[in-house]
This record gives sequence, C-alpha cells and structure tokens, in this order.
Amino acid sequence: MNLQQNKSLKAYNTFGIDQPAEYFAELVDIKDLPELTELPYRKHILGGGSNVLLTEPVKGLVIQNGLKGITVEKEDADHVWLNVAAGSIWHELVMHTAEKGWGGIENLALIPGTAGASPIQNIGAYGVEAKETIERVNFWDWDEKVFRTFNNHECRFGYRDSIFKHELKDKAFITSVVYKLSKQPKFNTSYGAIEQELEELGVKELSVKAIAHAVMNIRKSKLPDPAVIGNAGSFFKNPTIGRAKYEELYERFPTIPSYTVSDTLVKVPAGWLIEQCGWKGYRKGDAGVHAKQALVLVNYGNAKGKEIWDLSADILKSVNERFGIELEREVQPMTP
Repeated sequence: MNLQQNKSLKAYNTFGIDQPAEYFAELVDIKDLPELTELPYRKHILGGGSNVLLTEPVKGLVIQNGLKGITVEKEDADHVWLNVAAGSIWHELVMHTAEKGWGGIENLALIPGTAGASPIQNIGAYGVEAKETIERVNFWDWDEKVFRTFNNHECRFGYRDSIFKHELKDKAFITSVVYKLSKQPKFNTSYGAIEQELEELGVKELSVKAIAHAVMNIRKSKLPDPAVIGNAGSFFKNPTIGRAKYEELYERFPTIPSYTVSDTLVKVPAGWLIEQCGWKGYRKGDAGVHAKQALVLVNYGNAKGKEIWDLSADILKSVNERFGIELEREVQPMTP
C-alpha cells in the first residue's frame, strides 16, 4: 500500500476540482484495512468522486476505494445474487447485468460513481431506487475494527438517504454490496420519457438491455459528460412537500409538475423550481448551471469548489424566496 503526501485530487472527483489531500492511499485489498485503521489521521473515503465537492484542501487521509470485482454468490430459477466489490464502476455493473438479462437496476444506467456509493445515497432514477435490489451491505467498522454486515432493513434507506449518511457517517468503509436481481424482471417504463425513447428506438419486445439503452440515451441528451464538463450529476434532491402546500403553489403556478408520493405528500422536480427562478444556463466565471438541465451545476474549466458551493447557496435562497421550498443538496463538501 503506497501512502502519498500532498496528492492532488483533481483526477479523483468528477467536478475536476484541484485540491490536495494531506495523505492519500488507494485501497485494492481489504486485508490492508486494519493497517489503515491504525494510522493517526482523520479518514475520508472516495469512490468515483461523483457526489463530492472539494471546497478546500483536505486534511487527513483520503482513501480511494479500489476494490473491484463481481461475483455470483448464488442463484435459483428466478433470481441471482451478485456480490459486487465497492470500488466497481456502477455503470459497468449495470451493463454487465443488462447483457445477462438480470433485471432490477437497468433504470439506473449511466449514473456516475461506484457500487459502494449506491447504498450510501440510495441512488435512484426513472422510478427505481437501489434499495429495491440491495440485500446486504458489507463494511469495515473503523471504531470497532471489525468487518460487519447490514441487511436491507438495517441500512434504513430513505430518499437519497441511508444510515451511512447519519450514525455510520465516517465510521464505515463499504467493502461490497450484495444485489438480488431478477431473471424474470418486471419492467418500469412509466417514468420520464422511457416509453417514448423505446418507441423511437423501434423496440418491439421489452428487455433489460433495451431499457438500459433507452435510459442512457435520455441521460446523454440531458446531462453533460463529466469527462467533457466537470459536474456531479444532480446537485439537488427533488423536494417532497405536503399536499396543501402543493395545492397552494398550483394556484399560483398552474404548470408546476408533480409526482404523488402518498395521500398527503407530493414530490416536485427541483430542476423545474430552479429553472423558474432563472438559473438554467447561468454562468459566472467557470461556475454555472447546465443549459439543458437546471439540476446540474458545472465547472467549465477552472472553477473553485467554493464558487460552485456559493452558487448552490444562491440557488437555494432564490427557490425558497419564490416558492417557500427549502431544497437540499445531494452533493456535499469533503470536510477538511
């Protein structure tokens, strides 16, 4: 294991922000975790760097999760259980399952990041969330210095949320995730423009692979490629509000889109709220809001992390002033 000092993290975050880590190590063997535990530095974990904004130099030890591999743990006539190392690239996992015809995560194609981030964020898109397929999460407990396993219920999944963002924040290093996928999948095509895209692709018979490719086309048409323009995908969560609040807003803004969560709750697209406040396509220096999707903040080249964070604060303020809704960021700074 190679411990480096004053390591630039520019290549390790999808915003392409150049901030140094005081110490840096790539973990490729879980046997090194006990040794890392004994190092007297605060520990920060990086997966694909697609949900983090570097606003200042990072003190302590940044550990790049380099654990790779996909293993069939077991299978029966209807399902297959995959044990996926946490550093495996998420989209590569989706494509692997699509080729096999195993259903459950095809709607999550082209989401940046690694498999280890899927339970932390409970990643989701187009009507599907990771929690629907996650059976277990395996992790190293920094405090107890032991390997532990949580089942789906113990992970306390919520909307872009889990126990790993609360009680276990900075206390768990996820080593692998076990997904239960279906050999006879039930397809979810009602969300967004999936059905329209499938029609344009000329798909006559639904399949896991066809839906994955439809989702990829939709995402490519709306979202910038981090390899071209620095970004972390959706910067804000879609807010859930009370139905009474929604009815009040509907009176003032009849075109406001919504998705029913329950009899009393309604979800409103954050991108629409931000766009209505005039932010879509906004740019100040190299920090901006993407011209095709107001949910996405971008680095056009040399923006500082703090410039992007300050822009997000201005957006939060304007949405709250106009709609009375407090947006929540998905992307978080790596605390020094």
